[in-house]
Amino acid sequence: MAEHPHAALVRKGYDAFSRGDMDTLRSLMSSDATHHVPGSHPLSGDFKGQDAVLDMYRRLYEETDGTMSVELRNVLVDGRGHAVAVHHYTAERQGRRIDENGSIVFRIVGDKITDLDECVEDIDKGNAFWS
Repeated sequence: MAEHPHAALVRKGYDAFSRGDMDTLRSLMSSDATHHVPGSHPLSGDFKGQDAVLDMYRRLYEETDGTMSVELRNVLVDGRGHAVAVHHYTAERQGRRIDENGSIVFRIVGDKITDLDECVEDIDKGNAFWS
């Protein structure tokens, strides 16, 4: 049985993110895509538009000196334009380490990601790590 196209799209995005392939990530998103990052730290908030989203991804790598690693665990779809990715991520920053589970709820229109709502396991831990 073939994988649902929305699950395949999300998997392709995680693969591109893991390789730092910003060109592929750009091709997967609508021009006005928005990534919503929870918390109250410098990398939280709403990043609207491909350039803002990709710049935030670049900053994740910069802030962690390239130590950020994300392992996709599962992708769930509803067949109506939503996909939920469950992942595990680790990173080191300024002598601190984070090792957590997270998820992103994707909104997909046609074959493009239009919205990414990120959820984290422990908001306080994330705020402390990224602040």
